[in-house]
Amino acid sequence: MKKAIFLPVLLFICLLSPVFLKAQNSSSFDRGSYIAKGDTLPYRILFPQDFDPVKKYPLIVVLHGAGERGNNNESQLLYGTKLFLKDTIRQKYAAIVIYPQCPANGWWANNKFEEDSVTHKTKFVFLVGAPPTKAMKSLLGLIDQFLDKPYVSKHQVYIGGLSMGGMGTYEIIGRRPKVFAAAFAICGGDNTNNVKKYAKKVPLWIFHGQKDSVVPYEHSEAIVAAIKDAGGEPLYTLYPNDDHNSWDDAFREPLLIPWLFSHKK
Repeated sequence: MKKAIFLPVLLFICLLSPVFLKAQNSSSFDRGSYIAKGDTLPYRILFPQDFDPVKKYPLIVVLHGAGERGNNNESQLLYGTKLFLKDTIRQKYAAIVIYPQCPANGWWANNKFEEDSVTHKTKFVFLVGAPPTKAMKSLLGLIDQFLDKPYVSKHQVYIGGLSMGGMGTYEIIGRRPKVFAAAFAICGGDNTNNVKKYAKKVPLWIFHGQKDSVVPYEHSEAIVAAIKDAGGEPLYTLYPNDDHNSWDDAFREPLLIPWLFSHKK
């Protein structure tokens, strides 16, 4: 009799636990919104454990991909949050982590898209000198707002992103190379003519999957080569068996956070 009751309850707990853990992870990030000139940029923010407003903390901004756009202020937490919620990371590398959410039809970077006449796949056209998108303007404003906070260290501001967020990472460090101490870009891309803006000013760790069927890994290889030609020294990790979801492996890299924190302005 006891076994008959215990097993269904145990099964229910096992089925519920992933949902519970996801809710628990999401609830660790407080909700916020940046509003300026009628535009709103929702964001989620994770404060350090035992946060002390008198102290100064590094700031890490993570940019999501196209699939997580919207206004629910939730979808952008889908990737990477487990890394920042690890007790070992939070204890050794205390930081303020922000996940902004790009609007449903918006883009972090100002790029164009064309259809390849042969493969009929989307072809990315990375621009030079294009004006910032609405989402980028809001993102820049959000970062400026936090740079004014007394508890944010201006010497340790980091940014990174995946896919569309990787493209946004390249663009924003090109616009504000003096702000960011280091950055990481996962399966993104940029016009190689933009590289000179950040090649020697912002240390970069670039990740990509060699089997990426959405954003070809050649985009990252072109950026790596251009940075080296411009005198920079990027780190580059190519996962031979990864498709577009190379962020799964990138966020599991044990040296990612230590590497970021090793750089200061």
